[in-house]
Amino acid sequence: MKNLISTILVTLLLVACGSDKIQSVEDLVASGDLEQIRAKKAELDIEQQELTAQLKQLEGKIKELDPQEKIPLITTFSAKESVFDHFLELQGNVNTKQNLVVYPEFSGILLRVYVKEGQRVKKGQILAKIDDGGLSQQVAQLQIQADLAKTTFDRQERLWQQKIGSEIQYLQAKSNYEAQQQSVNQLKNQLGKTLVRAPFSGSIDDVITEQGSVVAPGQSQLFRIVSLRDMYIETDVPERYIKDIVPGKLVQVEFPILDTTIKAKIRQAGNFINPANRTFKVEVAVPNKDNSIKPNLTAKLKINDYTNEKAILIPQSIISENAKGEQYVYTLKDKTENKATAQRVIITTGKTDGDFIEILTGLKNGSEIINEGARSVKDGQEVKIMQLEASK
Repeated sequence: MKNLISTILVTLLLVACGSDKIQSVEDLVASGDLEQIRAKKAELDIEQQELTAQLKQLEGKIKELDPQEKIPLITTFSAKESVFDHFLELQGNVNTKQNLVVYPEFSGILLRVYVKEGQRVKKGQILAKIDDGGLSQQVAQLQIQADLAKTTFDRQERLWQQKIGSEIQYLQAKSNYEAQQQSVNQLKNQLGKTLVRAPFSGSIDDVITEQGSVVAPGQSQLFRIVSLRDMYIETDVPERYIKDIVPGKLVQVEFPILDTTIKAKIRQAGNFINPANRTFKVEVAVPNKDNSIKPNLTAKLKINDYTNEKAILIPQSIISENAKGEQYVYTLKDKTENKATAQRVIITTGKTDGDFIEILTGLKNGSEIINEGARSVKDGQEVKIMQLEASK
């Protein structure tokens, strides 16, 4: 009744204004009359609100009365067997078997340092010389005595071969010569310790003691020498992986600082379980042709500890759990065109791969599994399939 009265009033007003007909929106826009345009917009806004409210009422009643509107919409995917490689992710540090601080073997003043930091050296190369404290003169004197003893021995030996002289004279000459020669060799060995040599080929990473310093064996650090040839990564592995992490296993090594990833293999797996943290040591050999990998560099390791040639992987997000702690998903049965019945299937799961998880029992190759809508359906409920998604 109110709507009728409003309509009559609007009509009367239009007649009173002398309008022959109701203007269209196009006419109002063309007229350029701001007041009439605003009035028309306000009128249309009210009509739009009323229509929206009426549509909502109609839609709600349709859903209440039409059984087809109550069927949940879902998407599905088909489970497919694939090769599943699981990786154990660890962190380790780069080491080298040839990273050594060189100490002197002789006490004295460091007379000369022949190398500088960063210099490449070869095994046996002289790095520095220590003052021998007159040892070289002692060697020279002993050598003179040794030469005399040798001359005496040679003469005594010739006489003995000619059956001249006694055997005791020959043996005394021989013993004296050998003793003198051993003394010379021993002193030369001591003199050789005044020359500091490179224990292996590598680079001088640090010159620790400067020329002119007094050094002593086991106390004074002279140089740090490093070789980047025999590089490896050492890490601790939990004991539960002792059967899976063995020498020869393939390892993917990532160096975040270098933005580099390489492939390597486990060189050695320790046989000792650390009782403090229940882990064992693992060494991974690292190729280093360009010498870009340095000692103590941080590395991320991915070790292939498990492989399933016929694994079924599904998203973890669609798995639910009942009151008994059993995990389940929904599959389809009695499928006809785009409709089917949801069926609850109890599953057991294995290892994870990101957002996906391995299914050990409950599903088989080709099973059609509910994906979107899996949390809103019930066992035995009719569902409507929107689209068929591909599996991972």
